[in-house]
Amino acid sequence: MKLLDKVVIVTGGAQGIGMAISEAFARQGAIVIVADLDEEAGVEHEATLVSAGHQAFYIKLDVAEESDVKRLTESVLERFGRIDVLVNNAGIGASGTLLTRSMEEWDRVLNVNLRGPYMLAKYCAPALMRANPGVILNIASTRALMSEAHTEPYSASKGGILALTHSLAVSLGPNVRVNAISPGWVEVSDWKKSSQRVSPMHRPEDLNQHPVGRVGTPTDIADACVFLASQEAGFITGTNLVIDGGMTVKMIYEE
Repeated sequence: MKLLDKVVIVTGGAQGIGMAISEAFARQGAIVIVADLDEEAGVEHEATLVSAGHQAFYIKLDVAEESDVKRLTESVLERFGRIDVLVNNAGIGASGTLLTRSMEEWDRVLNVNLRGPYMLAKYCAPALMRANPGVILNIASTRALMSEAHTEPYSASKGGILALTHSLAVSLGPNVRVNAISPGWVEVSDWKKSSQRVSPMHRPEDLNQHPVGRVGTPTDIADACVFLASQEAGFITGTNLVIDGGMTVKMIYEE
């Protein structure tokens, strides 16, 4: 167990990629804090992990609220006395277009996707520095590097995550290593709370967009998180790991 008794906070840890990340860390012996706004999903995932013999604790969290972030940090330190790994995974998308989208929605996306990780790094930093080395993993996106139409808030927030990552790596080094992961197309339909879980279906053309021949799974990202949090990645900081099955390097021409 690479991370035995390490205290790990995973935001958005109850569903999707976060569910797989929290599960992967738990399997490595970590004490996992599943921090999520969705109480139904959080309670359910905590119970699943505990029933499998893991150490997991759900705490309700809105990453955009400073009071929530402070309460989370204080609660974890009061109970466990340490924080070793912070995974900033929580994130939301946006609806509408540049012309129709409200500024309130822009603000909400930036507050959750960028302000939230900054605040969590800020309040967890003292404990992470004492862990020496502490680890911060920021889940960005290939949307930080390329876009579809009408994704401005999400793309901007994830681009900001990449800049925040290398800035934090310099500010907090050498006591804390900070890295980002940029997932591509990751299918999460079967990694949701039980009331919303469905089996995914993909067309041949969906698979063929990826040089590896398939769409990504949350475990692809979770396995990389475990590696980046481990001693084997001790010389890696300030970087962005793109995990997209090769999709962003494949040229696609419309017929």
